[in-house]
Amino acid sequence: MEILLDIIRSVDYNILLLIADKLRGGVLDPVMTVLSLMGNGGAVWIATAVLLLFFRKTRRAGAAMLLAMLVGFLVGNLWLKELVMRPRPFVTHSDLTALLAPGDQWSFPSGHALSSFAAATALWCFHKKTGVLALVLAALIAFSRLYASVHYPTDVLAGMLIGIALAHAAAFLTDRIIDTFHSIRLRKGDK
Repeated sequence: MEILLDIIRSVDYNILLLIADKLRGGVLDPVMTVLSLMGNGGAVWIATAVLLLFFRKTRRAGAAMLLAMLVGFLVGNLWLKELVMRPRPFVTHSDLTALLAPGDQWSFPSGHALSSFAAATALWCFHKKTGVLALVLAALIAFSRLYASVHYPTDVLAGMLIGIALAHAAAFLTDRIIDTFHSIRLRKGDK
């Protein structure tokens, strides 16, 4: 098992080293910084979800996005990060420098990837075309965290997978809850 973990750690580090050596230092630096900042606190996703709540056609998507992100915050940021306590790549490897301030000290899982994929996947569950665009933005935000050397690839992968799973659960629950309330309202109208 230890050999497998060593291989994963080595691959994680080498991917970050490759990104830092081959991509960083040019015009992508400000682009990736902006993308990463868009994901801070799930800001772009929360704003999108709240906007979607105002329209009947998109209300379920907005509600599912918020639910997925809330549970993602609880699971990822408040539980897993504190349980695993994995140091950031630039802390562990002195040859990697952070492009920006990471926000907190722990690396696993990536909160940016988790919230981005939770929100984008929840949107995709209800609106496929718009959801695909959201998933592209989620992938760019997640990559920006690798580019900035503030997360390992496995941090981002874990955040992505957790976010996708939570989004599907949130979409299912949102549908059931709204349908239940709608049924209750219809029954009250019949009386």
